[in-house]
Amino acid sequence: MKTKYIDLIEQTYDFPQEEFTLQDNKLQFHGIDLYDLIQRYGTPLKFTYLPKISDNIQRAKKWFGEAMKKHNYAGSYHYCYCTKSSHFEHVLNEALKNDIHIETSSAFDIDIVEHLRKSGKITKDTYVICNGFKRDQYIQNIARLINNGHKNCIPIIDNYEEIELLGEAIEDNFQVGIRIASEEEPKFEFYTSRLGIGYKNIVPFYNQSIKENPKVELKMLHFFINTGIRDTAYYWNELLKCLKVYISLKKVCPTLDSLNIGGGFPIKNSLAFEYDYEYMVDEIIHQIKQACEEAGVEVPNIFTEFGSFTVGESGGTIYEVLYQKQQNDREKWNMINSSFITTMPDSWAISKRFITLSINRWNEEYERVLLGGLTCDSDDYYNSEQHMNAIYLPKYRKDRPLYIGFFNTGAYQETIGGFGGLQHCLIPHPKHILINKDKEGKLKTSVFAEQQTAGEFLSILGYGAKKSSDSLVASKKLPVPSKN
Repeated sequence: MKTKYIDLIEQTYDFPQEEFTLQDNKLQFHGIDLYDLIQRYGTPLKFTYLPKISDNIQRAKKWFGEAMKKHNYAGSYHYCYCTKSSHFEHVLNEALKNDIHIETSSAFDIDIVEHLRKSGKITKDTYVICNGFKRDQYIQNIARLINNGHKNCIPIIDNYEEIELLGEAIEDNFQVGIRIASEEEPKFEFYTSRLGIGYKNIVPFYNQSIKENPKVELKMLHFFINTGIRDTAYYWNELLKCLKVYISLKKVCPTLDSLNIGGGFPIKNSLAFEYDYEYMVDEIIHQIKQACEEAGVEVPNIFTEFGSFTVGESGGTIYEVLYQKQQNDREKWNMINSSFITTMPDSWAISKRFITLSINRWNEEYERVLLGGLTCDSDDYYNSEQHMNAIYLPKYRKDRPLYIGFFNTGAYQETIGGFGGLQHCLIPHPKHILINKDKEGKLKTSVFAEQQTAGEFLSILGYGAKKSSDSLVASKKLPVPSKN
C-alpha cells in the first residue's frame, strides 16, 4: 500500500512543480534548501525570496506586451505596484528594479515615495497613483509631492469634495483620475463599492467640477472589482460597463487617455491551482480595443495595480510541530510553535488558504490532523480548505522533529498582523529572513528582523522605566517649572 506522505502528494497533485521539488526527502522551494534554512535560523521563521518579485513583474509585462502586439493595440502598458500589500523597503527595492510605477492608499505612503525619490529609486517621471479616501494629511502630502515637481502624481478622485480640497492645496495645474464605484457580486453584503463614484454620475461630475476647471486635467478612469480579475460573466460584464463609461467620458474629455484596471490577479494557493493569465490579458486587451473601435475613440493606455501578484508568491512561513493532542476519537491536534492569528492573519480573518506542505519526513507514513496555534483563542487554527477541517502530514513522533511550511504568504500578512508591534497573547513575531541571489546566481540569506523579545513587548505596553518629571514636561510641551 502507498501510505507515505510523498505517495499522498504525488497521487493528489502534479508533483514536483516549478517551485517545489524534493531532495533527500526534504522540500525545496525555488531551489532553496528549506531544511538547511531551519537548521541555520530555527523556527518559527518567515522568509522572503526576493527574485520571485521581479519574476512575476516581468511575466505580467510580457503578457501585456505580447497581447498588445498581437492586437495592434496603439496604447502603452504601465505596471504599478500596490504598496499596501507590503510596504517593506526590500520589497520596493526589488520591485523598482523592473521599471515600474507605484500606487498608494494613504498619507504615509507619500513619505515612502519621497524617500524613494531622494534615494534615486524613482524619478519625477514615475507615476504615483493615489487611491483611497482622502482627507487632511493625505491631501497635504499629495499636494507637497506635486508642488515639489512630481507632475506624474495622479490622485484618483474617490468622492466629490476631493477636487476642491486638492485644488486648494496644490499650487499649479495637476492631473487626476476618477474611480468607478463598481457593483459587487450578488453574494456580497453590499451592492455597490464604498470606493469611487457611481457609473451614472461620472460624466455629470466631470462636466460640473472638472471640465471648466483651469487647474485640473482628467487623465485616467480607474476600475477595480473586489473579486479580482477572473474569467466569469460577472467580471466581463463589469469591464464592459466600465468601457461604456470610458467611451462616454472620452467623447467629452480629450485629455482622458488612460484606463486603470486595478489589481486582482490571483496567486497560487494550492498545488492544484490553475489560472490562464495569458488568456485573461489577451481577452482584456481584445475587449478594450473592440469597444473603442466600435465607438470611434482612441484606445487608452493601460495601467494595472498588482499587489498580491507582485509580492505574494515571494513569501513563506515555517513552523515546527511541538506536540500532538488527541482530543477525541477522531481529532488529533498538531500544535505549532507560533500563532496563525498573528503570523498569517488572513487565514483567520477571511479564511484565506495557502499552500501547506511538510518540509521533512516525506518518506514516512501520513495521518489526518488539525493544526492549532499557541494562543488561548479558539479561532487560532488552520484548515486546509474552507469546507474541510483537516489536513494530512507525516505522522507525529516525539523523537523526530516535524516542520511544516506555508507558501505564498508574502502579501499583507506582516502589516495586518502588526509587524513589530503587539501580538495576540504576546506571541512574538518570528524571525524574518531575506533570500536573494548574488551576481553569480548563488543564493544568499540575511536576517531582516529577529524574533520579538519580552523587552520589546514590555516597552510597547508601558512597563519600561518611569519617566522623570523633566521628560514628562518635555513630552507634554509644558513650561519647565521655576526653581526659585
